[in-house]
Amino acid sequence: MRNSFFCIDARTCGNPVRLVAGGAPLLPHAPMGERREFFVRDHDWVRRALMFEPRGHDIMSGAIIYPAYRDDCDFAVLFVEVSGCLPMCGAGTIGVVTAAIEEGLVKPRTSGRVSIETPAGRVDVSGYVDSVRLYNVPSYLHEADVDVDVPGMGRGGNYYVVVEPQENWSGLDGMTAAEIVGFSGRLRDALADICDPVHPDDERIGGVHHAIWCDQPVNGRSDGRCAVFYGDKAIDRSPGGTGTSARMAQLHGKGRLAVGASYRHESLIGTVFEGRVEADADVGSDNGILPSIGGWARVIGHNAIFVDDRDPLAHGFQIQVNITLHQTGDHQDET
Repeated sequence: MRNSFFCIDARTCGNPVRLVAGGAPLLPHAPMGERREFFVRDHDWVRRALMFEPRGHDIMSGAIIYPAYRDDCDFAVLFVEVSGCLPMCGAGTIGVVTAAIEEGLVKPRTSGRVSIETPAGRVDVSGYVDSVRLYNVPSYLHEADVDVDVPGMGRGGNYYVVVEPQENWSGLDGMTAAEIVGFSGRLRDALADICDPVHPDDERIGGVHHAIWCDQPVNGRSDGRCAVFYGDKAIDRSPGGTGTSARMAQLHGKGRLAVGASYRHESLIGTVFEGRVEADADVGSDNGILPSIGGWARVIGHNAIFVDDRDPLAHGFQIQVNITLHQTGDHQDET
């Protein structure tokens, strides 16, 4: 059997976003949190086929547009990437809105503004196509100043996990991408033993899956620089949308970023997200913020992708850091 997918490929401040515009599986008409679980259970092969090699790569991310379940949303989005099916993706949202509007896939009910249903909740977006500002779901500081012993690194920082320069880590200068990946994996594993956060409003969202390594900016107009780690060995080329939200929540929670303040967040390649603390917000019993993120995206091409079950690698594969081949299908080698 051969499955066909039509995709629109874009970049958000340097990070890839693959919008699946045709061929995606039908999902029940239900809230996006439930649809996400249904997709993971019955259709995760689609994510692996489109995100993994040979059609994708280590930092590939994407999204699928569905009709909204909520009456107050224009459409719904399911976020997929190499690490799994995400509740929310900021860079993905900016790329999806830009591609969907520019390519005529959706028509906003209100000019200049769209509301998107995500597994994490409703996300409002204003402005397009040259730039997009998303008003993210509430973000909060779960736990501060967590001490973690990681062999070869020393001590690390805060939930998401946010790591700032400190006695045992001087900053990003001089670090290689391989070192960031290696330290991030060890830090995440160490944190799993002592810190296992669960979202107070949705127990399906939990665990520490990403790391943000923070430093002083290179650009004098920026407020901070970062390397965002996710998956097994991916470093975000953008400053990270949810990562920037988490960074602002952490700074606000420590009294270092006030409501109404802006935060220009710089990526490793120099692209910038314009963050802003819009308001205070309660997340369960925790105090948090309503963050917004401004950034740009560009459509870079159309892509017709075929997944042919006769191909022994039809459903994708990954090469892990230890050079072990992980094949996702049940196929045997051809003879």
